[in-house]
This record gives sequence, C-alpha cells and structure tokens, in this order.
Amino acid sequence: MELNIPIDEQIISSALLNQIIFWLFIIIFVIVAAVILVFILRKILSSHKLYPAIFEKKIFMLTVPEFDLDKNDENKVKNIKELLAGVENFYASLGGLMPHKGFKTWLFGRYDCWSFEMVVGSDGLITFYMAVPVYLENYIKQQILSQFPHCQIEEVEDYNIFNQQGYVAGGYLKLAKQSMFPILTYKQMETDPILGILSTLSKLPPGHTVAIQFVMRSASPNWRKRGVKVASEMQQGKKLKDAMSSASSTALSKTLGKPSDWLPTSTKKDDSKPPELYKLSPMEEQMVKFIEEKAAKSGLDVNIRIITFAPVENLAKDVLRHIANAFSQYSSYQYANSFKAVLKGSGNKLIQDFIYRNFDESNYCVLNSEEMASLWHLPYPNTEVPRIKWLQAKRLAPPVNMPATGIVLGENDFRGMKHIVRIKDEDRRRHMYIVGMTGTGKSYFMSHMALQDIAAGKGVCIVDPHGSFVEDILPYIPKNRLDDVIIFDPSDMERPMGLNMLEAHTPYEMDMAAQEMINIFYKLLPDPAMAGPMFEHYMRNALLALMADQDDPGTLVELARIFTDETYRKQKLEHVTDILVKDFWEREYPASQKGSTGSDMLSYVISKTGRFVENELMRNIIGQSRSGINFRQVMDEGKILLMNLCKGKIGETNSNLLGLIAVSKLQMAALGRADLPEDQRNDFYLYIDEFQNFITDSISIILSEARKYKLNLIMGHQFIAQLVQNNDTRVRDAIFGNVGTVAAYRIGVDDAETIAKQLGPQVSEYDVMNTEKFSVYLRLLIDNAASDPFNMKIYNFKDYFQADKGIVAPLKELSRLKFGRDRKIVVREIVERSRIGQMGMPARPKF
Repeated sequence: MELNIPIDEQIISSALLNQIIFWLFIIIFVIVAAVILVFILRKILSSHKLYPAIFEKKIFMLTVPEFDLDKNDENKVKNIKELLAGVENFYASLGGLMPHKGFKTWLFGRYDCWSFEMVVGSDGLITFYMAVPVYLENYIKQQILSQFPHCQIEEVEDYNIFNQQGYVAGGYLKLAKQSMFPILTYKQMETDPILGILSTLSKLPPGHTVAIQFVMRSASPNWRKRGVKVASEMQQGKKLKDAMSSASSTALSKTLGKPSDWLPTSTKKDDSKPPELYKLSPMEEQMVKFIEEKAAKSGLDVNIRIITFAPVENLAKDVLRHIANAFSQYSSYQYANSFKAVLKGSGNKLIQDFIYRNFDESNYCVLNSEEMASLWHLPYPNTEVPRIKWLQAKRLAPPVNMPATGIVLGENDFRGMKHIVRIKDEDRRRHMYIVGMTGTGKSYFMSHMALQDIAAGKGVCIVDPHGSFVEDILPYIPKNRLDDVIIFDPSDMERPMGLNMLEAHTPYEMDMAAQEMINIFYKLLPDPAMAGPMFEHYMRNALLALMADQDDPGTLVELARIFTDETYRKQKLEHVTDILVKDFWEREYPASQKGSTGSDMLSYVISKTGRFVENELMRNIIGQSRSGINFRQVMDEGKILLMNLCKGKIGETNSNLLGLIAVSKLQMAALGRADLPEDQRNDFYLYIDEFQNFITDSISIILSEARKYKLNLIMGHQFIAQLVQNNDTRVRDAIFGNVGTVAAYRIGVDDAETIAKQLGPQVSEYDVMNTEKFSVYLRLLIDNAASDPFNMKIYNFKDYFQADKGIVAPLKELSRLKFGRDRKIVVREIVERSRIGQMGMPARPKF
C-alpha cells in the first residue's frame, strides 16, 4: 500500500527540517564561540597583569647572623639535622594551606603561590629573597621567624640580575620519575644539602649573576593517592611495574576487566593454582618505605627555575649547566628519584615567568616538606661558604614602654614592625653618650636631635671641632629662631669674639674657674716633671688675683705680667679680699724670689701660656677682658650657640683650649642657676662632638650635678681609649657610671668588650663590631630606668627639615657684628693692659 503524502506537506516538512538544522548549527556555533571566548577570557584573567591586589607579591630580602651558634664539631651533623627538621615543619605549615579551587579558581587561575630564591647579584653576594602575596605576608614571616628568630626580613625593591650588555640562559628542573618517588633529602646526607649549591654559587666569576627560583603553592591532597596505591599493591606481592599499572587503572577498565576476561570460558587457560606472590627485594622494600614516607607528608607544587646572566653566551650556558649539575646530589637513580634539567636558553616565556614569578602548570613537580627543606632554607650560623650576604648585626625588639612623647631619635624595624623611637625631656637630663667609628652616622644623629631642639625653641650649644656639624645645620635653622643664633668662629680675625675664662663673679665661681684652668693646662700641655702641688699653688694664686677685679678682670695674656710687674701686681691686689691670696703675694712670693723657686715657676707658668699668647689669633680672643658671649644669658634665654672650632683653620691645640673654656663656662653658668627655682630653669642642650678633647676630670661634676640645673649633655666620640690618659680612667668611669642613655654605632675590637658589657647580654661583641652604617644599638633611659638594648635606624635630618642656604651668609655676618669686636680696638686694649714689649716679654708685635 502506498503512502501518498501531498506535495504541500512534503515541502513543509523539508522546510521545517532545514530550519531545525539551521538553528542547530546556530546553537552549536554559539556554544563553540562561547567556549572559545570563555577560554580566551580565562587566558586573559589568569594573566599576571590582572592579579587582584590581595595577591600582589611583596619582595623581601632575608638575612641571618653569621655567628650565633657555639656548637662542637662532633655534634655538627646532628645539630644540622635537628635544625632542618624545624625547617621541614615550616614547609609542612605552608603545604597545609588550603589550595584554591572551584569555578572562580578555574576561571581566574590560582594566585596562591609564593617564591623562595637564592640570588647572586651584581655585588657578587649570595642573597636570599622571598616573594609572597599580601594576604600571606604576615603568616609566612611568622613561620620563618619561628625557625630563624634573628632573621631580618626587609622589604626591598625587586632585584635585577640582568644588564644592558650580556646574555641570558635559563632552564628549569623536573623530576626524572613520577612525583610519588622521593629525591634524597638531608636525612640521607651527612651535611647540609644546600652547601653544594651555595658552594657552586660562591665560585661565580665577576660579572656573572644567577637566580635560583622556587615558585610553589600547596598541592591538592590527591597527589599522594597514586603513591599510596602503588606501595599497597607492592606490599601485596606485585612488582613495581604491575603495581603502577594497577594504580593507573581507571574505573571503566576495572569494570570491563582485562581483554583475556572477554574470551569464552573454553578458551581460557585452566590454572587451578593461585598465582605465586612476588617477593620484594630489600631495596624494593626500602623504595616502598620511601614512597609511603613521601606521601605521608605535606606536599607542594613547585617550579624550579635557574636563570643565569654572563657577558658571553657560552659562559651563561656553562654556568647554567654547572648549577643544574649541583642538584645531582639529590639523585638516587635506581630506587628513588632525581632531577633532570630542561635548558631553554633565553626563551621569552621562561624569562617572563621568572620576572613575574608565574606558576607554570606544565612544568611543575610535587615535593613534600622534607624535600623542600633540603632544597631551600636560610643558611645557618658558621656555614663555611664565602660570599653569603649575612646580617651584620642582629635586630632586637624595642621596649614595650617606648615613650610616645619627646624628640625622635630614629626608627626600630623588628620583624616587619616599625616603631618610632623617642626620648622624654626628663630622661635627657641624665645625658646621652654616643660612640662609633668615623663615618657611621654620629653627626647625622646629633644634627637631627639638635634641629628638633632648635625647632622646639630650646636652648642649644654645639661644640664642633671639625666645622661640618655647625655648617650642616645652619641652612636648616627656622626663620623664627634666627635672632637667637650666636656663631663663634675663631678663624674670623677681623672681628674676634672674646672668651675670657677668668671672668667670674662669686668666690665659688672664681675658685672653680681657677681649678678648671689648671686642669685645662694639665690636659693640653702635660708635663709630669713640673706638674704638681707647687705649680698648682702658684697658678691658683695668680689666677685668683687676676679675677679679683670685677670691673676689669684679667686674662691669660696678663698671667705673666702679674709675676713680673710689681706695680701691676699691687694694683690687682687692691681688689683681692681673700687673705690667703694676699699673704701669698705680699709675703711668700717675694721670699721665693731670693732663691731659684720663683724664677723656675715663672718660667714654667709662662711656658704654659706662651704658645697661646704669642699666637695672634688666640691672643685676640682670650686676651679680651669681657667675653663676647654671656653664657648665663644664653642658657636662661634659650639661645643657639654654635661654636665652629675647626681644627683645620685654627689648629688642634687652639681648638681644644677654646672648647675647654666654653664647656667650663657653661658648667659654671649652669651651677650658677641655683639662684633660680628649679621650675624656672629651662633645659639647655650641650652637643659636643669629639667630646674627649673638651672635658677635664671635673666631667663627673657635670654629669652628676648639672642635670639638676638642666644642662643636658649629648657627647659623641670615636673610641673609648680617648677617655683614658696615662692610665687614668676617671673620665671613662664617670661616663659609664653616670650617663643614662648609651648609643653604640660600629666600633673597633678594643672597645667591643666594654660596650657589649654595657649593652649585654642581648648584644654581643660581634654585633657592635658589625653594626651597619646609620644603625645604632641603643640603651634608652625611660622614666629614669634603663631599657633593654635594641637596634635603631637613624634618620637623615636633610629629609625632615627644609633648607634655606640663603640665610647662612647673613647669619654669620649678623653674629660677627653683634658679638665680635673690631680687631684694631682689641689689639690696642690688649697691648695697653698687658704691656707687651715692656715687661721683658717678646717685642711688641706688628698688628
């Protein structure tokens, strides 16, 4: 029977079919296009250029102390293994992080990776770095510090091993076998495994740079299933090949069975005996144990990249091969795993992945925590490999009661946490002692403090034997303090500023001035053969007689005249009220002239002052009866006194004399403030660079008493031996016995023991000998109690204060006009008072 379909219906059916096919094609096209777009979008979104901010990486340089452990050689192997077991725990904690997964991870890719690196940079040093995502920064830092407590983790700009001229070679390491097989680790080795790699890096010729990069992330838990399955199958009597084949079987193959199972029953071989179990050899049993041990620990997906740079292409490739060969120590070729190097030359993708620390999904291997501990960790103390970048001095935590007020001293950076270091005004009254080699940053430190005091309106005096301290801060003095500035520059011979030590007002000040002047002569011109009670007796009576006339006090220039000019002596004695001084000059001294004692003393006293009196520059300063500076007024009114005693301009001895006189007069002015209630005494800060040249044995008085009168000392110098003269340790003992705050920059071997005791036990001799430039160990006085020492980075004052070099010249000119005097007038007065050329002294000089 024929089925007759009308023509119209056939046409409609054909059209409908074509329409269905068309729409199916459209749907398939759209689906394919959508899939392609999704994969293109995935490729773009997984690019390093679109990292979410939380996954952006920070670069940190890691340094540890070179000497910290004191281990006996016979325990060295045991100790290293114990230490590496701790590093293994570190990697176990990282491997335990939850890996990213889900559609979002599939679309955007995994960003939860970090990098540990060993780098030989342009400085030739082996440096350790890490690059970690922002969200993992604190976690990984804490884990590192738990194993390396003294590690310094410093955020840095990314390093660059490349140069404009040269060649790059790169490659990566892969496991020769499947990841379930372990490499050799520190547990099977006698020494620290990375020593071989570090040794290779340390032998690079100049101009060669290298980076070994371990980019890693936590592995999915599925990585261990295959290893566990293979080990189980082998323990059930299978060979390695059969066990691996069985472990690789899919669920479908297990359901269908083997091809032989598909044959009819009659064709199957009739074997009623059970198959004989394979007996594992001892080495195979050991291999099973290794596989199980690897699978039992945390796993990490790891890219291992090696990038080299050298002036010549062949050299870059040779270095690459040598470093890759250094990893052969981890190989056990028969029953475990090994690394194989895949050298890529200068491939753009490899270099790009290295720079951006991308994780390459196609070239990674799975390593457990034990294996990674053997491949990368920070060097341990006493590692005998040259050219490692060590931490020069260990970092210490700041005190928990760090002051929130007071001037800023610097910044403490401990374990990534930064703290501003301050000191209160009350604690500054116990003085500050600064010691350190030349060029370590003492002047910057003192300048920063002085400028803060000046900006705060406080009184300041700077005694500078080099001139650079004063010259450096002059442009930074704020405009509202310009009227308070007094610049004492003895090299200005046209308008010398007077400085008379014999200007005193009370009997106490006179006695103190006389004693200080004797101490100054002893310090500047030591002569054990003539020094002693007799010299002091003559000198004291002479000085007291010269100071007695309050209206016209004598000076050191007239010291010789009082011994030789009877008329002048009688004139001065009219003002003397001390009967013992009068008795000396009226009875004892004339009697001494009958023998040789008087003439001997005269010669000796004149010889002490002659070198200063005979020097025109010094004579015009110390020969003025009135000082150009009122030191008491300077202190009470909070002036800024800058004493530029540049040795290169006026000579070392002259510089020391003027500094000694100024410090002594400040001391007398401070003690004279007893007539003021304590709450009306303003703090005055005395900064002395190379202070050992400007103090006498009376320093103990300043340190113990002057604080009550708010004369606060900040003293800096280079080494402790400068405080000891002729085995006399009184000055040194006074410093360490009275100073509240101690700041130690890098010092020499001879001082290390003393300073380490002051800062111990946290700070060792090695630490103070290797402190970095512009870094200091500080024992800070806080609420009149010494804190535990800690390290501090000082600030560059030039970054915190605004300079105006245009004010320097007007400041100097204004100061010399206000406080200096015309040279011709000064000379005329000195000649008139001292009778130079008329009393048996050298002929009158030509002025």
